[in-house]
Amino acid sequence: MQITKRGSALLRTGAGALLAASALTAAQAQQTLTVAAYPAVDAIVKSAIPAFKAKHPNVDIQVVSRQFADHHTAMTTALATSSHLPDVMVLEVGYVGRFAQGGGLEDLTGPAYGVQKFKSRFVPYAYDQATSRGGAVVAVPSDIGPGTLLYRADILAKAGVDPAQMTKSWDSFVAAGVTIKAKTGAYLMANARNIKDIVIRTGIEPGAGIYFDAKGKPDVTSPRFLRAFELARRVRQQGLDGKINDWSNEWGEGFKRGTLASEMTGAWLAGHLSTWLAPNTKGLWRAAQLPEGSWAAYGGSFYAIPKAANPANKAMAWELIKMMTLDRSVQINAFKTQDAFPALLETYDDPFFDQPIEFLGGQKARLIWREAARHIKAVTVNELDPFAEEVVNTELDKVLDQGKDPAAALADAQRLLEHRVRR
Repeated sequence: MQITKRGSALLRTGAGALLAASALTAAQAQQTLTVAAYPAVDAIVKSAIPAFKAKHPNVDIQVVSRQFADHHTAMTTALATSSHLPDVMVLEVGYVGRFAQGGGLEDLTGPAYGVQKFKSRFVPYAYDQATSRGGAVVAVPSDIGPGTLLYRADILAKAGVDPAQMTKSWDSFVAAGVTIKAKTGAYLMANARNIKDIVIRTGIEPGAGIYFDAKGKPDVTSPRFLRAFELARRVRQQGLDGKINDWSNEWGEGFKRGTLASEMTGAWLAGHLSTWLAPNTKGLWRAAQLPEGSWAAYGGSFYAIPKAANPANKAMAWELIKMMTLDRSVQINAFKTQDAFPALLETYDDPFFDQPIEFLGGQKARLIWREAARHIKAVTVNELDPFAEEVVNTELDKVLDQGKDPAAALADAQRLLEHRVRR
């Protein structure tokens, strides 16, 4: 058979099409999603890989893990330079607003995603934390940190303090600390700054943030800030705090040695205490709601897709995010293995919530934390929140260590923040 030039061209064209199709199939077979995360979210993602591959056998998942601070530094750089971007980016809530303002994250309300269809399935405040002023949703919540008071039942018993006194009001909480210090020598808390952190998170107006009002103006001279500073000053003046920074070696030692009677933070701390911070204190701790009916959130993890990430991987990245945040079994497994309190409401009827926690003396503390999660209100996240926190903490240190008047300190913080906003 004779092959003409035209026939030869057609064969070459056909061969090219076959090669292109073959290459496409190969590319699909070799598709790899890169997920950038920090502990323990990296472990949660890795544990979900088998289930994801069962649905998508042609997709591999590579988890790039860095320590918390290093991870967010790397993500900041990646977004700023649009290079070395992962397909899926895990963010702690404190960074969501900052990154969202930069415009480097996909708006997940777009037609390719439609996250708004799932809004009712999440704890309301968590979903709202990832929503910008313009209505864009830049990340999907995975786990949350309901605020809780953890206290040493043995120390309170030795001091003759009723646990109810610890939660009735902030005044009674401080008064309990005076008794505890006098009768046991233990500090009420690690650092007076901790009481400030709770109080400034309560009584926030709808649409406002911790440091900025609903219009984005600094709001650190409000009554909640003044009360927070005055309470912290009382704690320091009466010697009720150990002047210890969170996550320091002294902090961990205080838990191990029983020199710290309480800690106010996210519910996840109970897991850290039981596994590596102070496992020797098993059975001595109890959980309660925060004093004076306060409802506050501490931390939380979110999944996002960078705008400049590989377009070919975005559809599959979204499938992974939906699995990590909307799959009940994935959420419950993360809760059981990593103490990642779920943001998915449909998990809240799981029997795991009713199980006693041995480390907390058999207390069913997850029911307490579930109640808190349902009461916490959304707080608007501002890209300047980290800067504002630094400014406020600097002024508080001047109050605690140098005797500066709280009102004057907050006025100075307000002026500095107003100057920064005007830049």
